[in-house]
This record gives sequence, structure tokens and C-alpha cells, in this order.
Amino acid sequence: MTAAVLTLNAGSSSLKLALFPAEGDTALATAQADRIGPEGTLVMADAGGRAIEVPEGDLSSHAGALAAALAGFRGAFPDLDLRAVGHRVVHGGADYAAPVTVDGAILDDLARLEPFAPLHQPHNLAGIRAAMQAFADVPQVACFDTAFHRAHPWVHDTFGLPREYYDRGVRRYGFHGLSYDYIAGALTGIAPEVATGRVVVAHLGNGASICAIREGRSVASSMGFSALDGLPMGTRCGQLDPGVMLYLMDQEGMGPEEISDLLYRRSGLLGLSGLSNDMRRLEAAGTREADEAIAYFTTRIRRELGAMAAALGGIDAFVFTGGIGENSARVRAEVCDTTGWMGVAVDPARNARNATVISPDGAAVPVLVVPTNEELVIARAARAAVRQA
Repeated sequence: MTAAVLTLNAGSSSLKLALFPAEGDTALATAQADRIGPEGTLVMADAGGRAIEVPEGDLSSHAGALAAALAGFRGAFPDLDLRAVGHRVVHGGADYAAPVTVDGAILDDLARLEPFAPLHQPHNLAGIRAAMQAFADVPQVACFDTAFHRAHPWVHDTFGLPREYYDRGVRRYGFHGLSYDYIAGALTGIAPEVATGRVVVAHLGNGASICAIREGRSVASSMGFSALDGLPMGTRCGQLDPGVMLYLMDQEGMGPEEISDLLYRRSGLLGLSGLSNDMRRLEAAGTREADEAIAYFTTRIRRELGAMAAALGGIDAFVFTGGIGENSARVRAEVCDTTGWMGVAVDPARNARNATVISPDGAAVPVLVVPTNEELVIARAARAAVRQA
């Protein structure tokens, strides 16, 4: 009998799954469904990276993609005994500071947060509903990207608005918490001398943010009320003067849907470069627009690095993670190009080979590259929920 827990990360047109053993941190298998709809695709692999046969299935919906992936897992593990399903949920609001086992009331409560994360929350919850239908008797555990940031000091959690808005939920929530949670834990084994100190982590991918962590707990984050704030991202604008939105409404005559489309889907690296939101393509392009988009991206990271160091009262280590952070030597080098004044620098040779420690020997502030593993954080939470049941 293969006792296992399943992790599920549902995006707007994608579904990422991993099957973990009931004990152990190495995934038994993974599945990735992309472009869910008429042109949907599904790729599956076992722990050794060998392809798992993908069964015929309907990839036009999240429920169909989930059913197809599960059929593939069952084909590879005929004696599969699923103990729990863990879900990434982007927004847990002010109340959910830890993973929870989902029931109907909690699902309804999480649905109330959809206006806070309109591009993520509905799909996260659709994944939960699909899994509840597929596994009626299996615990469904929600793990929140916002939970890691819930202990922020009030000054890093509020906006300069009348207090009544804070009480109504208009506050800084922070995101990418599952990734930061993993990095905080991983540092205890990789660099125990700094793990309990003042660490700044840059999660750089199609979504990007930066977080200040002290003694393993989040102190401040570049992302705020929504997943738009802070760093520029693949297609999202990042920090923006609120007056720009007033201008767009008043002078350009744009409505909420148009502004949402502009800020979420047509800005960031894509909008600045006019070419792509893929950092690999931008680095290879060599155009002025692509280089300027990268320069803006790295400049904003440097600014946020300084802000996070100020929030911590100093910095003991700087960590890169996420798809760009783990793989782009150019981005890491540009970010650290003018940060020597704060003790942050990279060794070119170490950086080029994506070493774990890319700072020079004897550096005042170690600079590390640590691959993240959000799925493992979810799997551990799902296991814990089963043990506590």
C-alpha cells in the first residue's frame, strides 16, 4: 500500500500537483497541467524524472485536469492510499494564520476573500471543490500564502488611511508565504549561523516579492494589500503611485476591468520590454527595451533590499529563490552590483555556476541561492492535519 498525501496548486489556467509519501520529503511523482481549456496539456513524471503515461482525459476544466492527473498517479501507483490533500490558497485574510482543514463553512468564508485576490483565489477554491468532489472522505487542508506574514508589527501591516479601513481588511497582507516558510526552515540546515538572525529573502519569479525575516518570522514584505504591490513582476506592475489609477479613471476613462487587465496582465517585464515576461527570453534578446526592463526589475529589488534591511535594523544574510532568483546569474549580479556598502556582494565565478553560497569568502553578509519548495510545505501541513485528526 502506497500511503501518500497530494498537494495541489491551482492557477488561472494551470494545475500543479505533487504526490508525497505519508512520511518523507521526496515527492513520489509530479504533474503539471497548463493552458487548461481547449488546448490543455498535462505532463507527469516520477521521482526519478521519468515520464508517467498520461491517460486520455478532459483538460478543458480544473476538475477534468485533476481527474486526468489522478488517473495517471493511480496508474503509476495501483495501491495508492491517499490520506490528505493539501492546497495552496493565496489569501487567508487577517484570520487564517495557520493551515486549516476545510469544510463548507470555511470554504464559504474563503470565498469572501475573492475580491482581495481576484486572479488567484477563485481558482484556488475551484481546486479545493474539485478535490472535495473527487475525495469526499479525505481531509482537504488549505495552506495560505498570507499566513507567514500575520505576525507583522502594526506599522508594517497598515496603510496611511483612516483606521476604519484597516478594521475592514484594507491592510498589508504579504504573499509568497509558503516559499518564505520553506526558506526559513531550510536555512537551519544550510546556514544555521544566520538562520535565526536578520535575513532578507527575494522570491523572484513570474510573481516576485522580497521579505524581511527575523528569527524565522516575517517582519515586513514588499507585497501589500494585493499581489500587485512591491516589485515589478512578469506581467504585474509592482509599486505604483495611487495617483496613476486616479488619472487612468479620470483622464483615460478606464473602468475597473480595464485597469485590472492593465495592471495584472499587461505591465511588468512584459509591458516594459514590449516582448515577453520570460526573463530567459529578455536576457537573450539584447534589445534596449529588454535590457531596460531587466534594469528596472533589478533596481527595484535593490531598493526593496535596502528597505527590508532597514526594517530589520541590519542584515545578516541575503537569499535568492524562485525561478529567476535560482537561475539568473545576471539578475543576481545586477541586484548586488551597488550593494557593497551594506556588505552584500557576489563572487562572479560562484554566481555563474549557481552555487549555494555566491558571496566571496569572508563576506560580511552571506549571499545564498536556495531553491524553494512550496509543495513540501503544503505536504507537511497536510500530514500534520491527519495526525491531529
